[in-house]
Amino acid sequence: MKHSFFALLRRTSLPGALLLASASAVAADDIQPLPALAARLNETSVSGLSSGAFMAVQFSVAYSSILKGVGAVAGGPYYCAGVGGAIGPNRFFENATTQCMTPLAKGPSAEDAVAFAKKTAASGDIDPLSALAKLHVYLFSGAADSVVTTKVVDQTQRFYQLAGVPEKQITYDKTVNAGHAMITNSATDTACAKNAAPFINNCNFMQSHTILKAIYGDLKAPASKLSGKFVRFDQQPFISRFKDSSMAPSGEVYIPGKCAAGGCRVHVVFHGCLQEEAVIGDKYYKGTGYNEMADSNGIIVLYPQIKMNKATNPQGCWDFWGYSSGGKAPDFYKKSAVQMSAVKAMIDRLAAPRH
Repeated sequence: MKHSFFALLRRTSLPGALLLASASAVAADDIQPLPALAARLNETSVSGLSSGAFMAVQFSVAYSSILKGVGAVAGGPYYCAGVGGAIGPNRFFENATTQCMTPLAKGPSAEDAVAFAKKTAASGDIDPLSALAKLHVYLFSGAADSVVTTKVVDQTQRFYQLAGVPEKQITYDKTVNAGHAMITNSATDTACAKNAAPFINNCNFMQSHTILKAIYGDLKAPASKLSGKFVRFDQQPFISRFKDSSMAPSGEVYIPGKCAAGGCRVHVVFHGCLQEEAVIGDKYYKGTGYNEMADSNGIIVLYPQIKMNKATNPQGCWDFWGYSSGGKAPDFYKKSAVQMSAVKAMIDRLAAPRH
């Protein structure tokens, strides 16, 4: 079996100057309340890379009734960590770091994941699966990705198909010789085929633009100059169990100039492991192209932030195996899960009437 994601991350280091600069930048900026901007709740969408992609997928299933679409770059199907062959108290983690990344067989079972989703929807813990039929789905697997392999993402495609998303609404690209990364067209980013921090690679196209177009259809060209503002906002009011959550005290949101008056859509971007602001500064939320496309098309971009936790989450990953459940039975796949409910509350705040 190829090296696991966590083995790769343990070997990954970032320049000390970058770490110090990003930490000081976080400390220097004021933290504000997340504003109420009368956003259009039912036009919300989500996307993410790696653990952020797993999070985007599970959020798209749990809260499908409010979503327009989802983008997942190197991510597995809903409840991936729960449908593997591992047994015992650590089975979710073992599945997450094996079959959900570099499986020996076909990968996590989409059929089992759909069966579990139906059962979970019947209990009211997630939205009805029928709401998935309206989603527009973008999936990507780099041909050189040795961290989350293509057979895993194949099962994500299969999951959405079985769950009722029409084939014409699913875009799946596995033709690019890319490593494990969010893709840009910036020559200063990592070479396309690399599997290395900060997991933002130059493959000569802006993947964020492709994601937003796949979800929303025809969009205006990206803005050459941003009209809006970035707000560092307080995440803590939205988090029910802050100590367990591994979420950072603050997150980021980009608000286009035209969105200050209300009526815009919201796109949520989930970063991957080792990509939190305290590690790579603003490289993810300012350097991956989302804001330029959002600015010209009236889309607020929400960047919730995870914070490394040495005890439970040393790589700063979004929870797709249960570490944030506070020692209880894993609930990471439910609407009530601490991270998912926090992000939903942030979206609700953006959708609240302006005051």
